Amino acid sequence: MANTMDSPRTAVSNPPVQPMETNLTQRDLIRRSATSELPQPERQLTPVAKLIDVSKCIGCKACQSACVEWNDTNPAIGENVGVYTNPHDLSADMFTLMRFTEWVNPETDNLEWLIRKDGCMHCADPGCLKACPSPGAIVQYSNGIVDFVHENCIGCGYCVKGCPFNIPRISKTDHRAYKCTLCSDRVAVGQGPACAKACPTQAIVFGTKEDMKKHAEGRIADLKSRGYANAGLYDPPGVGGTHVMYVLHHNDKPHIYADLPDNPAISAVVQTWKGATKYAGLAVMGLAAAGTILHGLFAKTNRVSKHEEQEAQEAVDHADKREEDA
Repeated sequence: MANTMDSPRTAVSNPPVQPMETNLTQRDLIRRSATSELPQPERQLTPVAKLIDVSKCIGCKACQSACVEWNDTNPAIGENVGVYTNPHDLSADMFTLMRFTEWVNPETDNLEWLIRKDGCMHCADPGCLKACPSPGAIVQYSNGIVDFVHENCIGCGYCVKGCPFNIPRISKTDHRAYKCTLCSDRVAVGQGPACAKACPTQAIVFGTKEDMKKHAEGRIADLKSRGYANAGLYDPPGVGGTHVMYVLHHNDKPHIYADLPDNPAISAVVQTWKGATKYAGLAVMGLAAAGTILHGLFAKTNRVSKHEEQEAQEAVDHADKREEDA
């Protein structure tokens, strides 16, 4: 099925991508999961963004392949069930996925083939980070990138529930959460994401968020000149804006692009959990665990092994630390 969109009348050049600041480190963090306060970052990085122009996408999946190759993952081979989306969902081994939708435009009766690159949106106000109860498992750099630190992940899945875009996936192998990192390792050495590098039509571009928004203005003007009156930039305010943005020819109805949320926002449950309640709850859980172990010890005979003593002491120390952090 061919895309019904006409070729652009006016060529819009790709923006130059300037090298980003390098060497992302702890000193660049502005947020850290389950951490009430962080010192001001030692340097303020320029906010970056990836812009995806769905009107220029040809569905070749070069970005999808580049993501798999760069991250050295081994996603399962999907089954052919009559759609081009393959595999059929994101996974712990598939951080980006091309989603294809056939949509009949009610105004023109034309069948349009809508293609969207799905993956982490890198929200300015990330619900995954707010929902995460493990200190330092999710971090946000001052350039806007939201990253997972797997050695700190406890596999609880709260990040999945906290994400309004349903992006993180829990690995069945190591029971940790995975998602697109916006190639933070590449950005740290002055390069853009692998998907943007691989795109043959420059439907994916990367640079400062300011430059990407300016580039989007030109693309939107071009689409409107071609009859797409509702063309616009998808940068939803309900999550503080995002560092992955879309140029949509039907920006008044994002949901037609494979269920892209119209008005994503962090749930009220996560907003409540993020505050003092979260830290108080963690302290209570730590004390409860310590109490359970100690009760078991004293309910037995007076003979207590060194191993049991060590377990009890570690539980108490852990609970004390939670209270101090709270």
